Amino acid sequence: MIMPPRLRKTVLTAHVITSVGWLGAVLAYLALEVTAVTSQDIQTVRGAYAAMEVTVLYVIVPLAVASVLIGIVNALGTPWGLFRRYWVLVKLLLTVFAATVLLIETQTVSHLAEAAASSADPRELPGTLLHSVGGLVVLLIIVILSVFKPRGVTRYRWRKQNEQRRNKRTPHTVPVG
Repeated sequence: MIMPPRLRKTVLTAHVITSVGWLGAVLAYLALEVTAVTSQDIQTVRGAYAAMEVTVLYVIVPLAVASVLIGIVNALGTPWGLFRRYWVLVKLLLTVFAATVLLIETQTVSHLAEAAASSADPRELPGTLLHSVGGLVVLLIIVILSVFKPRGVTRYRWRKQNEQRRNKRTPHTVPVG
């Protein structure tokens, strides 16, 4: 079902806001993480790990979940569809993958924040830099797909198009009774 234009624009706006917010929050998280793993000041490291946990739990995760859900609604309510174009399908898969890894990684971030608060020297704690940079790269790929929209339809869309073409060419016969 295609949404009316005003609703479609509202949903698209919500999707862009949550997606850009997710990307911005990941960048803020990366700044905190670099501070946590490079600072020599124990209080700064403790504060960075605590802020990382708050950022993940109360900003990044809600934005990621909202982005996935609103993106699905957006795709289903527009002519692009969810399974018609490769770029939409790849965006969905990458977004779900990134959100899943994020949800798993939140436990690690919480443990690090807990350890930083209770350990004598939190400077020795490992960061989550690899996951953070990987998540940022995935989000940037998603943005690139959103902007450039590479050509190519999925097999599902190809079959639907062929069915429509065949139905237009085949004259309908009316039974004589």
